[in-house]
Amino acid sequence: MKISRQADKEIKELSESLKKDMDALMRQRRNPFIKNGTVNIDAYIEFVTQFNEFKNHQPKPFKRIIEKDMRL
Repeated sequence: MKISRQADKEIKELSESLKKDMDALMRQRRNPFIKNGTVNIDAYIEFVTQFNEFKNHQPKPFKRIIEKDMRL
């Protein structure tokens, strides 16, 4: 499939813009467990505890869908 020069130019501009955006995001990235240059163990333990509670929650029992006329 061939694309026009204009479309090719737009794709290159879009990819450059996306690359700039991703670079900006990476520069602003931070580790939430590091406070004042040291690892905050309490924050890490709190996160792991809450994550485990979320992950190990009791799932709801399976309930079969009975509807005969399902439309999207």
